Amino acid sequence: MKVERWSTLKEVQAYLGVGRETILTWIAKRNMPAYKVGRLWKFKLSEVDDWIRSGGAADDKNDDKNDG
Repeated sequence: MKVERWSTLKEVQAYLGVGRETILTWIAKRNMPAYKVGRLWKFKLSEVDDWIRSGGAADDKNDDKNDG
């Protein structure tokens, strides 16, 4: 059995083609699967893929405009 390695925030940015702030917003507001290890965020790309497929990154939620 092969164990999936942890990915960094920069790797996930490159993988998804989005900026750092977008990913941090998704973690905070859309339950993007991410794990804090010390001061660093770590990710499993398989979990990120599943989250995206389930609609986690869909644009129909306006994060910044609905803060009340």
